[in-house]
Amino acid sequence: MASSPSRFPQPLRLAALRQRAPFTSAQVNSAHPSKAADAGAQADLPAKDPWQRPPSWQVATSLSKSFYYAGKGLLYAARTQRNFRIHLAVAVVAFVLGLALRLSAVEMALISLTSGMVMALELVNTALEAVVDLTLGSRYHLLAEIAKDCAAGAVLVAAMAALAVAAWLFLPPLLLLLGLLLPG
Repeated sequence: MASSPSRFPQPLRLAALRQRAPFTSAQVNSAHPSKAADAGAQADLPAKDPWQRPPSWQVATSLSKSFYYAGKGLLYAARTQRNFRIHLAVAVVAFVLGLALRLSAVEMALISLTSGMVMALELVNTALEAVVDLTLGSRYHLLAEIAKDCAAGAVLVAAMAALAVAAWLFLPPLLLLLGLLLPG
């Protein structure tokens, strides 16, 4: 997947990134809704230029906007990332099975932590792949391949750890339920 072409039609190059000037206070102030009076001075800026976006602490001006942007990221992953949907489905099955087997609160907390760890790493993997694709476009670079493969490896390690936790927590009550394990 590391050498696959980018999904973005016009890749941005590092050279173009280096040529961009840093934000000026006028650009930052004009992007803030309460500073609309300064917007006239910056009217010649392209509206869709991603490099003219103000710093993130000014975009998410409230806690509710921060949650909104985080929700957008989760929805994006759920809609576009097959592996995230698989991890989500497995987590739902684990929760339902844990409730059905009446696992303790500590055991359910372990299921929650391991499921959350796997899904969080899948989101980080998706973000890293997007940044690499944005930076390199359709070009191949060995370091990009290493970055993508290591991020995918981190998800795999977390998924194997979650599977081990599930085996330790689910197998004894399942075997008891099936009568294959003697109590005590």
